[in-house]
Amino acid sequence: MPFHQTDIPGLILFEPKVFGDDRGYFFESYNTNTFEMEGGLKANFVQDNQAFSARGVLRGLHYQTGDAAQAKLVRVLEGEVLDVVVDIREGSPTYGQYHKQRLSAENKLQMFVPRGFAHGYVVLSETAVFFYKCDNFYSKANEGGLRFDCPVLNIDWEINADELIVAERDRNFPSLGAHLK
Repeated sequence: MPFHQTDIPGLILFEPKVFGDDRGYFFESYNTNTFEMEGGLKANFVQDNQAFSARGVLRGLHYQTGDAAQAKLVRVLEGEVLDVVVDIREGSPTYGQYHKQRLSAENKLQMFVPRGFAHGYVVLSETAVFFYKCDNFYSKANEGGLRFDCPVLNIDWEINADELIVAERDRNFPSLGAHLK
């Protein structure tokens, strides 16, 4: 089965079956029937996003609130990133826990991130192209975030702190717990 449950319920790793030969490779990156019947994942994706970034760029930890909450299917088209998701679902037994996963063009792994999670990544390769599908449209009025260096989470981003390139907005997000106030 191409789906693997992570240590946080609902957060699923998808490993597509890759068909390769001397011409290259082919794989199905998304099929509604496969995701629903084999993975038990139902999402009506309505928006695709793509970002190009250089080594050390850290984007996150972002989320959407209320009716604008989003589930995402994330993957890397070029390069390698460390993808990090944090369970911020109030009342969840895994609230405040996070999961890290290296996603790359080489391993072709994808992460299904349910609604109620903060999400971010840092580029580990020279450059990376990051792609994700969303089941809800972006809403500026409902955007939120957690500090990438939140002392409560204490995430090891697996890259030297002096190499990190972080937007001012992301540096000013609150820590876990304070984001609820």
